[in-house]
Order: sequence, then C-alpha cells, then structure tokens
Amino acid sequence: MTGWNADNLARSPGGDAITIVEGSSFCISGANGDIVPELPHGVFFRDTRLVSRWTLLIDGTPVEPLSSMTPEPFRAIIVGRAAHVPGRADTPLIVERDRRVGAGLREDVRLHNYGLVPLRCRVEMVLESDFADIFEVKDGRAGSSVRAARQIGPGRMRVTPDDPGRLALTVASPHAAIADHRLGFDVELEPHGSWSQHFDVLPTEDEQELSHGFHDEGLLTSEPARRLQTWNAGLLTASVGDAEVEEVLEQSQRDLGALRIFDARHPERAVIAAGVPWFMALFGRDSLLTSYMALPLDPSLALGTLRTLAELQGVREVASSEEQPGRILHEVRLGATTNLALGGTSVYYGTADATALFVVVLGELARWGALPDDATDLLEAADRALAWVEGDGDRDGDGFVEYARLNDHGLVNQGWKDSWDGINFADGTIATPPIALCEVQGYVYAAYVARAMLAEHLGDSETAQRCTARAEALKREFNERFWMPERGYFAIALDRDKRQVDACASNMGHCLWSGIVDDDKAAQVADRLLSDEMFTGWGVRTLAADMGAYNPASYHNGSVWPHDNAIVAAGLMRYGFVEHAQRIAVGLFDAASRFDSRLPELFCGFDRRQYPEPVAYPASCSPQAWAAAAPFSLLRTLLRLDPSATTGEMRIDPALPAAFGELRLDHVPFAGSRLSIAVSGDGTSVTGLPADLTLLHGADTSTPEPTRRGAP
Repeated sequence: MTGWNADNLARSPGGDAITIVEGSSFCISGANGDIVPELPHGVFFRDTRLVSRWTLLIDGTPVEPLSSMTPEPFRAIIVGRAAHVPGRADTPLIVERDRRVGAGLREDVRLHNYGLVPLRCRVEMVLESDFADIFEVKDGRAGSSVRAARQIGPGRMRVTPDDPGRLALTVASPHAAIADHRLGFDVELEPHGSWSQHFDVLPTEDEQELSHGFHDEGLLTSEPARRLQTWNAGLLTASVGDAEVEEVLEQSQRDLGALRIFDARHPERAVIAAGVPWFMALFGRDSLLTSYMALPLDPSLALGTLRTLAELQGVREVASSEEQPGRILHEVRLGATTNLALGGTSVYYGTADATALFVVVLGELARWGALPDDATDLLEAADRALAWVEGDGDRDGDGFVEYARLNDHGLVNQGWKDSWDGINFADGTIATPPIALCEVQGYVYAAYVARAMLAEHLGDSETAQRCTARAEALKREFNERFWMPERGYFAIALDRDKRQVDACASNMGHCLWSGIVDDDKAAQVADRLLSDEMFTGWGVRTLAADMGAYNPASYHNGSVWPHDNAIVAAGLMRYGFVEHAQRIAVGLFDAASRFDSRLPELFCGFDRRQYPEPVAYPASCSPQAWAAAAPFSLLRTLLRLDPSATTGEMRIDPALPAAFGELRLDHVPFAGSRLSIAVSGDGTSVTGLPADLTLLHGADTSTPEPTRRGAP
C-alpha cells in the first residue's frame, strides 16, 4: 500500500479519467477535460487542490468527448465536439483542449468550424477553487466551499483562500470577459474557420505568481519537457521479439520518468514518488523497492532515494510521528504543507520494513557498481538503521522486528499490506499487534547480508563477521518459528501472543526473494504460490482463495499487485523454480497488454478462467511507481542477471519464455559503463563490460549464503 492511511481508500475518479503529472503536481479530469468537485478531480499543487471546477461550455453546454491522448506525461490533448445542433445529424464545431501541467496549468482551447456557413457561439470557462488538501479530496471530505473570485485586471481573475498564509490562485486569459467565476468570449467562426485562446492557471504566493513553465515560444523549451528529454536520452533501449512486451517496457520507462520528483534543496537529485494521483510523495518502502527494481534502468534513482532518506532518518523519539533514532520514514511530502502526513508534520515514520530495505538497496547499489567512492554518510546511515532493527524495531527482544503504532492515528498495519484488515488468520480473524511480519524478517536478513558484503568489500572483517552471524541466527530462528509443517507454508506473521498467523498469503514469496527460506522448504512454498488458490493466471493473489478473508475485489485480501508478483518471481528464480517464475512473468505481461501496456497499482484477483480479461480495481493508482518498475524486475529475473561489481563479476543465464522471441538491450548501466545484452537462438552476448570485470555464463546453483551473496 502506498497510501498515508489505507483505512480510508480513495474514491475513483472514473474509468475514463484523464491524468497528467509533472513532479508532484498533477491534474485529473473527466473524459471531456472538465473538472468537477463532486469527483476526485482537480489541479493539484503542493498537495492542495487549486482548481476544483474547470468546465468548458459552448453556448452553455459541456463539450461531448471524442478522444484523448497523452503524448507526454505532463500533457493531454482532448478532442470533442460542441453539443448537437437541432436539425443536423452532426455538429460542425470541433473542440480541442491542449493541456499541460506544471506548477499550475496551461490550457489552449481551439475551435474549428467544419461547416459551410458561419457560426456564432458563446465560449465560457467556469473556474472554482476550494483549496482542499489532497486527502480531503481523496476521501470525499472536501465539502462544497467555493472561494470568491475577483477580477484583478484585464482578463485576470484571482481566488484567495480563507487562510492568508496559503497559496492563492490566479487565472489569466487575454481578452476574456470576467463575471463571477466565468471567463467568457463571444466567438464568430467563418466556414472552415478557427479560433483559439489560452488559459494560464498560476499558483500565487505573497502576491507573486509562480510559473508553470509553459510559454508561447513552444513546448520543447519548457522545463518539464527538458527534464523528460534528459531522462529519455540516457536510458536503455529494449528490442523484444514480442511487440507487446516491448510496449510494456517502453510505457514503464515513460511512467517512471513522469513519477520523478525533485527536492528544491537538491534540484539535481531525483526520487520516485509512489503514484498518481494520491501519492505524489516520497514513500520509504515504495521508493526503495521501486528504485531497486529500476536499477537496470537508472541507478541514480536509488542513489537519490538513499541520500534523501538518510537526511531524513529518525534522530529522536516522537510518538506523534513515530520517529525513532535510525528509523527510515514511511512518507514525506517534499515542499508541501506540513500538516498532511500522519502525525501532523511533513514526515511520518510508521513503517516496519523501510529501515531494513534501506540497507538492502544500499548493498544492491554497490553490486551494480553505482555506489560513490565517498559513501561514508550512507554507510553510517545503514549502521543506524541496523541499530534501530536491533533496538526499537525489536520491541520485545526476541530477535524479530515487530510493529504496533505509537499513537491512535498512525497506521494499524505497518508492512506493505497496511490496510486495517490486511493481516489476518486463515479463518479471517484480524491479527492483533505487535505483529512480526514474515517478509520483514526476510528484509532484515537481506540487510545483514548486504551490510556484511559491503564490509567485506571495504576490508572491515569485524563488521562482516558480526552481520553474517546475525543473518545466520535470524535465518535459523525464522525457519523454526514461522514455518507451519502441517500447512506446507510460512505464517504471514506472529501476533502479539507469538501465535502463528496462519493465513496463506503472497508475503512468503518475499521471503524467497530475500533468501531467508531454508532450501528444504522452498519447493512447498513455490508450489503453494502457484496453486489454483493463489495463482489467477495473471498473477499471484495477495491472499489464497481458500482463506476466510478472501475477496478478489479487496485491496489486500485477494487482489493481484504487480510489484508483489515481481518480487515473488525473483524469489522463485533465486531458488531455481524457473517455470514458476516464467508463469508469473508471462501472466503479468499479458495483463499489462490489456491495461494499455501499463500495469496498474493492483487489479482484482478473479481467475483468468472465469473472466478472459483482468478486472480493474476502481481506485487503483495509475501510473504507480513499483508497478511501473515491475516489468524491469521481471526482465532481470528472466535474464537471471546477477551483477556483482564488488567481487568483479557479472553472471547471466537467460531463461526467457519462448514467446518473447529474441531480445536486445542497449545502454544498460553497470559499473560506470553501458552494456549491450543480446539473447537469441544463437546464445547470449554481453558487450561493453569493463575490462576488470568477469562475465560468467550459466546459473549459480550453489546455496545462497550470506558470506557470498550480496543482496536478494
């Protein structure tokens, strides 16, 4: 879950909604481009809905939608036509809305008369603003309070919130006649004639209008366009025999570029926001897992995420925000108002897994050869994180990390399934905190393995030995306490009484990914994950269909999450279950092709034999960060690509499904170089590898050990 509070699930903006995004700003509208306050629509900037109504009227009637397209993540082109004209089969008046979002909005409206006679019409843009915060809109609590608008000059209107310390809004459109909340134009169109007008929606701070970055001189010179061009220019290119797989990879690459946000204090440093529309913020768990999966695409995302999280790492005990020394945050809203995160500040720390994942991603960044030479600050942050794991993270000293919220407004569940009912027993009974999740113990194990590898690489044998010993002890205890031999799978958690929470859930696939599972138990776990109760044909369900809380249309109790499946597939491949991993990968790529090549945050867990198409979950974020990164993780899994710059090696042993056909990847970043990887019937070739690194072909069949393997 990426949300600040999964107890309040987002309303759906509608299946035909149009969403565009740039940094942490975004716009959601209906199919005809109109924004209405009754739905979770709006123009959002700094987590505030600047525009709650934006309606284009032709002679008092909304435009009928024909088509829409998003050629860039920050831009939408919406084509429609004016209302039906009595006595005519069709209306000759076509309307185009060319919209771009940045710090505000730029919209160009064009009318074209395809008729043989002149037309006269009244064009009006209706504007309202309620200045609601993003969560009021998400949960349907925004109300209907509309702030008064006043004219401040020719073609210029300003709306001011009740709180003088907050942003105001300025709307400008040359030659507009302004009355109340409307900007109006009387338009005359000759036969085959055209008319155009632009509208600027500008956040206004202390009477100063901020720039949205778009100007008349052209789209390509705008800051959003330059950022996207720079991103695209440096990325890998993929050529796949299966055109649908290639389209999914291209869409994922575009979405990850769109979801980057920048801290004003470090404009050169990009991090990944969790997802559009509601989670355009840095989330510890989500951003770490996303940047991990996106390492074959751009390691700088992982480095930017680690540096930002290290700067915001907990330093004191604060119950309201659940901050603790060494703890990695759950959520921070960069540059936003400071009352939106749980705890009443801009940062909330209530997560059980991000702290260990910080160390895991740091280790993996080193294995990709992308850790800077001077990374002392990140290593120190990793050691503080492990100190939290051994201290505040282990509430009762039993060696496992547990969670229980420190206040009455924080997240009840603090793993990735953080909805209130996400952790339950086989009979559907809700587990009671403190809760020790199985996958969190796996992440901790992987964190110790990663830290041992880093220490070994730096010649710190004492730290390497200590972390290796802790990893081995945790692995023994985990397999003893969480394994249920009579069920043949791992408990999802231990509850406050240390009882095994016996639901069969996808979480145990994460344990395969981390390597904490004993070899003699892996086959039963693998077969259970791909059983009819768990595998839909599109992916692995979050909860088995024979569990008491199962609901295929729930958020965490039977749905299919792409990022979850990508991690499960990687875990299965790690333990040698090639066909199991391939089935998941093929199912997810098939599902993506039915979602216009874009994997959503989640979709419903109905069986593929029941419905021939995946069933959408109505409030799913799209694009969403770890869903966008999942195809690259799956591709790495299928290539069995195991980089290890710290030991001077890279191993590859492709296990691509036959339907994928031939594959070629160019400009793959590794150890300061750019590789080309080609897989065909003639074999596998890798070019561009640095001279001091060795390429190894064939699978590594040895047992994963913390002294040898650097990361999941």
